[in-house]
Amino acid sequence: MTRPVLEFAPPAPGAEPASTTASAPPEAPRPTTVERLRDPMPADRLRGWVVTLVVTAIAFVLRLPNLAYPNKLVFDETYYAKDAYSLLKFGYERNWPENANEQITSGNVDVFQKTAEFVVHPPVGKWLIAFGEHLFGMNSFGWRVAPLVFGTLLVLVLIRLVRRVSRSTLIGGLAGLLLAVDGLAFVMSRTALLDVFVAFFTVAAVACLAADRDWFRARLAADLVRRGVPDLGRAFGPALVVRPWRLAAGVCWGLALGTKWNALYVLAAFALLSLAWDVGARRLAGAGRRANLALLRDGVPAFVSLVVVALGVYVATWAGWFATSGGYGRQWGAQHPEAGTTKAFGETFASWLHYQRDIWNFHTGDFINHAEHAYRADPWGWLIVARPIGIDAVNNIAPGTDGCAGPDNCIRVISGIGTPILWWVAVLALVVALLLWVGGRDWRYGIPVVGVAAGWLPWFQYDSRPLFFFYAIMIIPFSVMAVALVAGRILGDARSGDRRLLGGIVVGVFVAVVIANFAYLYPILTDELLPYPRWLTRMWFRSWI
Repeated sequence: MTRPVLEFAPPAPGAEPASTTASAPPEAPRPTTVERLRDPMPADRLRGWVVTLVVTAIAFVLRLPNLAYPNKLVFDETYYAKDAYSLLKFGYERNWPENANEQITSGNVDVFQKTAEFVVHPPVGKWLIAFGEHLFGMNSFGWRVAPLVFGTLLVLVLIRLVRRVSRSTLIGGLAGLLLAVDGLAFVMSRTALLDVFVAFFTVAAVACLAADRDWFRARLAADLVRRGVPDLGRAFGPALVVRPWRLAAGVCWGLALGTKWNALYVLAAFALLSLAWDVGARRLAGAGRRANLALLRDGVPAFVSLVVVALGVYVATWAGWFATSGGYGRQWGAQHPEAGTTKAFGETFASWLHYQRDIWNFHTGDFINHAEHAYRADPWGWLIVARPIGIDAVNNIAPGTDGCAGPDNCIRVISGIGTPILWWVAVLALVVALLLWVGGRDWRYGIPVVGVAAGWLPWFQYDSRPLFFFYAIMIIPFSVMAVALVAGRILGDARSGDRRLLGGIVVGVFVAVVIANFAYLYPILTDELLPYPRWLTRMWFRSWI
């Protein structure tokens, strides 16, 4: 399928105007197989990086002010900031006393207990938080700086992914700008939770797979040129076992899994999609029915590059636990020498495997399945922002207190809420993307559809336990990608005159409305003081309160 041009492309200087005669213009020659395989990136490489860095800087500048406020542990920071600090000190997580939060806020941070803590998430995100604490101290800025950095880098990697897929710097920059002003991505970039890290590594892995698609097709094209043939002539073609971008994706998947296990579903989905791209590339190159052999001959190396490498990286992320002796369950193997895993793998690795089983049992067991939470948000409502998450709140601030001018009481809140206009339009964009992918056979739209589906649908099997809206940070980069790609279609060909102008107005107005929506919500994203009636004007639905 011929891709619409997504950038302005004025005629070359000195070009002759189009003929006004009635004769039909000659048809452009069909691209060769080599040309279709190569599908070059935009030539504006320097401008592409300038746009990427400028939009990323905008995201950083938006997220940085008052990062350390409020100066306390909010929501699940009470787990991850403290876990990170004990990792930094001991290499594994320790328990803390009940009044630890108050002591930490007052500056007395070394109040660990001697017992190991049972933690239910792998350590990568906590190690990243710990790095910030190492640089800036065990304080609110120290434990939030890593989410700030990786939340900003999430914008950067999305720009590069969308630019590659759309072959348009404009559309890539648009995707980054929209993500920069999403409320949920903003809040998660300023809070020491794990989900922004798993989102970053996941999108980075997908970006690597998109780069691998181009790399693989370029190698097939180079093989045809080297042999001087127009196509593969129904042969399978070269076996390209070592593919650097696919290996890089495996490393990113391992780091994502080393942050939270929910990345596993996205890994499985994109591994299959990447393999489908291999089949399609070989078929385009002229392999005919032999292209289906890619399911095995490309699939086995892909499994090693993605799954085996990811598993190896995942195990390596537990290095602190392996290197020390005091972590939770660390001595299980020594205490159970007759266990089959101990005999098969040795005491240390058997202990680790038993720990992984305990984590699985926690996430699927009766305790979590019978728990309740005030901010429970069932996944059916995530795409429409049905139930945001309350990160922090100070209610009923009396006039004359904390700057409240009256006559009404005031409130300070941090709400993990997506920018509604963006999310609602994204639902429509995803429907369009699905139609263009399945019906229009346009591979580009498959990435956001698969990304949203893999990051969203698996949660429905766990709806007996409390789920939260902030898990949808895994969804919004792909939703934004769908919006940007559909916006590129609305803009149309750069040479289409009034059609392009009208499309530019539509897209420009939409972006302006999204930015205005974000600005309106900004006070409830940042714990600003608001009179109670002004806060209520931002609570558009009862379920938001």
